[in-house]
Amino acid sequence: MTTTRVILNFPWTSSEKLKGDFFQDTGVTDAVMKIARKELREDKAIREQSLEQLRDWLQKNGDVENVRTEDLFLLRFLRTKKFSVPMAQQMILKYLNFRKVFTHLIHTLDFMSPSVLKLLEGGYLFPSPIRDKHGRRVIVGFANHFNPTEHTSSDMARLHFITYETLMEDPENQICGLVHIGDFKGISAAHIACWNPTDFLRIMKWGEQSIPMRNKEVHLVNVPSTVKYIIEAGKSMVSKKMKERLQVHVTVPDLCRKVDTACLPKELGGTMPMAEMIDQWKMELAAKRNLVLSSEKMRIHTDRGIVSRNGTDRNNNSSNANGLGMEGITGSFRKLEVD
Repeated sequence: MTTTRVILNFPWTSSEKLKGDFFQDTGVTDAVMKIARKELREDKAIREQSLEQLRDWLQKNGDVENVRTEDLFLLRFLRTKKFSVPMAQQMILKYLNFRKVFTHLIHTLDFMSPSVLKLLEGGYLFPSPIRDKHGRRVIVGFANHFNPTEHTSSDMARLHFITYETLMEDPENQICGLVHIGDFKGISAAHIACWNPTDFLRIMKWGEQSIPMRNKEVHLVNVPSTVKYIIEAGKSMVSKKMKERLQVHVTVPDLCRKVDTACLPKELGGTMPMAEMIDQWKMELAAKRNLVLSSEKMRIHTDRGIVSRNGTDRNNNSSNANGLGMEGITGSFRKLEVD
């Protein structure tokens, strides 16, 4: 497969990318903005009008407090929802509520927290510094680098959320989207047992609707047969679009035929060692650490304004949570423990 290696140009180490009024206006190059026009219908007039409408709505909305109003933060929602302001408003509410409901899992989003830093440096989850041929960042996860005797589901959730929050502070990632790769080699019942099934269900059900990211592809490899029950149950929680973007590969060579190998760490068929990728990622995390931490001041006081996919409010819909897959999820957890 012929691939194009796009090495990241960090704004704090190079100014080459910042030339010209166009970049200053959008934060991205003309090539990336062409993707925004084609896929998101974004142009200067739509962008400015939509931002103004979102800020006006936030100012008048008494259900939320301390929500960041800078362009880059609001654009992550507008771009995910292709500049539908009502849909972006709903995603902001769901995002704030997601953070509120899962405070016990995603509190203190600081990558310097000892348990999170240890998990990161151990290679559990990190994005490659090399973009794929479509300009997308590739997030790589290794299940066997998560030790369930040393770490908790909160450590796992915090590292995931810190990763996504940091990546979404880059307008190029907001536009081009992300690719997710998970190596399930070495996963065991202990990995699954560290999760409360209710939390797992809600994250699978609400995550796609609540976290503003353009998830373009999901690739899983080395998936043992026992874990496939969990994956199938999880698929029932996501949209048809996400189901179609999920690919399960039997072997690493199978994976390499479907993705740009230049983006992969050496340990997964690429060329750059995982440790080097993690060191570069830590530079990025450090540069955006204060921004990520500042988001913890945001609040939602009530979820009464949230509308679910079927048109009902979140309160009415939540009472049916057990009927929307809990038995399947719980049964899959038990099956994994038995098999």
